[in-house]
Amino acid sequence: MDFILRKWKKEDALEIVEAANNPKIAQNLRNAFPNPYLPKDGEWFVNDSIANEGRNQITRAIEVGGKAVGSIGIFVKDDVYEKSGELGYWLSEDYWRQGITSRAVRMICGEAFAQFDIIRIFAEPFADNAGSRGVLEKAGFTCEGIMRNGVYKNGRVHSYCMYSLLREEFEA
Repeated sequence: MDFILRKWKKEDALEIVEAANNPKIAQNLRNAFPNPYLPKDGEWFVNDSIANEGRNQITRAIEVGGKAVGSIGIFVKDDVYEKSGELGYWLSEDYWRQGITSRAVRMICGEAFAQFDIIRIFAEPFADNAGSRGVLEKAGFTCEGIMRNGVYKNGRVHSYCMYSLLREEFEA
């Protein structure tokens, strides 16, 4: 399926509420991703993405058919982690299993390696999130390990995985 990655626009705020307001998406993300996902949440996210673009982060709308249907971003860390960027993403359930996210991951990693002085991009999907783990593996990430009982979400303890992609692996 065809899609583009593009910078966020203020008018995207209401569109992403429709795409993001899904408990199946929220259950696999950090608690900072609200459920229900309300118009005020969409406005805050889009405004924050626009205001902080290029300030140690890249956030992009995933657009299909002229409509924002997901988000992907890389956030450069600080302190001893300053050479690493954290990858995060979500996509409307209507577009799952169509190869969009794994291609979007490759695209944004290329942009991040070109823009920032980082040597590693990592992601931390929940261990039971087979879809996200498959996205990362298809995009060339390596599972470095499973952090047992490492997160608490919706009243349950979960394990999560540490995936990474090194600059030299991406460039190879």
